[in-house]
Amino acid sequence: MILRKKKPEFEVNTDGSIANKETEGLSQGQIVRKRFLQHKGAMIAIFVLTSIVLFVFSALKLKIGPWTYPGWWKYTIEDLPDFALEGCADGLVGCPTMSLRPTWLGGSGVQFGEHPFGQDDIGRDYFALVMRGAQRSLMVTVIIGLIGGVIGTVVGAISGFYRGIVDSVLMRITDFIITVPSIIIGSVIGFHFGNLGVAFLAFYLGLFAWTGLSRLVRGEFLTLREREFVDAARVAGASNRRIIFKHILPNAVGIIIVSVTLLMSGAILLETALSYLGFGVVSPDVSLGSLISQYQESFTTRPWLFWYPGLFIITIALCINFIGDGLRDAFDPRQRRRITRKDRQSARVAKKAKV
Repeated sequence: MILRKKKPEFEVNTDGSIANKETEGLSQGQIVRKRFLQHKGAMIAIFVLTSIVLFVFSALKLKIGPWTYPGWWKYTIEDLPDFALEGCADGLVGCPTMSLRPTWLGGSGVQFGEHPFGQDDIGRDYFALVMRGAQRSLMVTVIIGLIGGVIGTVVGAISGFYRGIVDSVLMRITDFIITVPSIIIGSVIGFHFGNLGVAFLAFYLGLFAWTGLSRLVRGEFLTLREREFVDAARVAGASNRRIIFKHILPNAVGIIIVSVTLLMSGAILLETALSYLGFGVVSPDVSLGSLISQYQESFTTRPWLFWYPGLFIITIALCINFIGDGLRDAFDPRQRRRITRKDRQSARVAKKAKV
């Protein structure tokens, strides 16, 4: 049996420093992808978030243009089945039928039941309501993230590249919007446009959600426009448009992607707050925030009406934050693999061997 010598992850440079062999010969995109895939928290978050999206959007009837997906769950948010009277303590009705405790632990076994999340005040299946609310909240998150990301990137890029009077005007507008609390802007928008549907509400909220991103992009452009590769592009006769989109923007994509993920996690919390205050998604449609607001008086008697919407809100927001954290570490050029004590000892041995 022939044993091959393991290729070292680090080697000693001529100046005595330790060089990382993991990224040697890789392009910038490959390095970013490799670092992101090595982030365990981000990978778990992607798996959980993808599972939630597939689970939520496949449960109920979904119509996209001429295509209609029936959904695998038997109830809709309009159905009014009979109250489940059995299995409830203290004389309550409509309690959850889902059980995750096996029989050998004294439970009733792992089962989904007729109404896994219980029923609301009028008997509607709460599982169907939570699935529809999660659909609407995810839709709001994506729309606000896309619109806010595009507007913030454009405004920040123009302001940071051209500077001067253009920078002053755009940044004063941005400062004015920042001074107004987002909850007040969202309340006004929700009051006037909440009855138009969740897509219109998300669209108008996205028009005011770009301010923080624009300032970050502006600062990045102010730094990158003074770099040598930008001067070389100007000398070569490149137009301002080409310099922005071909040279500076690809180098700023890291901070943009990370900021958009943070914007999306804040969007679902903003929608939840607005719906809780009554300025978000309005009846007959539902969202996770509106479900919590609608059944807040039932917290002491039927707490499951709070558990499941709150669990989805927290899980989605945490997943997006973990993904953003992984992207930040992947795009940060200063992030390197932590050099352990064993690595340093191996490097000293290799250095003495070279001498």
